Amino acid sequence: MSDILKSWKPFEIIWLLSFSLLGIGIAVENKDNWLNFFVLVSGILCVVLAAKGSIWNYVIGTLNTVAYAFVAYENGLFGELGLYLLFFLPMNVVGYLMWKKYTRNDIVEMKALQPTSLLAVFVLTALGCAGLGYVLSAIKGQNTPYLDGMSTVISIAATVLMILRYKEQWLLYIVLNIVTVTIWIIRTLDGSESGIMMIAMWSAFLINALYGYYNWNKGSKALKQ
Repeated sequence: MSDILKSWKPFEIIWLLSFSLLGIGIAVENKDNWLNFFVLVSGILCVVLAAKGSIWNYVIGTLNTVAYAFVAYENGLFGELGLYLLFFLPMNVVGYLMWKKYTRNDIVEMKALQPTSLLAVFVLTALGCAGLGYVLSAIKGQNTPYLDGMSTVISIAATVLMILRYKEQWLLYIVLNIVTVTIWIIRTLDGSESGIMMIAMWSAFLINALYGYYNWNKGSKALKQ
């Protein structure tokens, strides 16, 4: 854990504290519950660690996964629920074990996809989004099926790229975060008590994804040298 503290940059500390304080303010103003606040703070910490290339993101991510799955269930987002319990939970374990072999001083080695491989990833992801959205639209009680389907498929693709240590994961996360913010805006307009907190969290994730791509792009270039 001491390695994490040594590797923090001033920007990352300010970023984390700023959004944590934002979460506290939203929780107090909306009399939100502790679970939504925990999802926000643990989620922000997890993605900041991932953007840094720190293996500890998988430890924090496990706690965040369980908490967010419960929030998704309460809001009728069954695609999100299945994604977090059946995919993200075991993938946190797999990711930790795979990153451990390529980690030096808490930071993992980063690499880049070839252009043809990147194109294949985006085509397969787009087809998966359309297919799952169609399936979810047939489930009674499902909200925003195609957006939910998009967030599910993109999350899976980005997670696989993350475990394999490819910087292009962050391009998918940028799209994912835009889609998920849209989902929670819709849920907020429909009266969801979790909406404001979730919008704050996924907006923070969007900013982090931009930083993550910058950092991993730099890290993948350094590996080639």
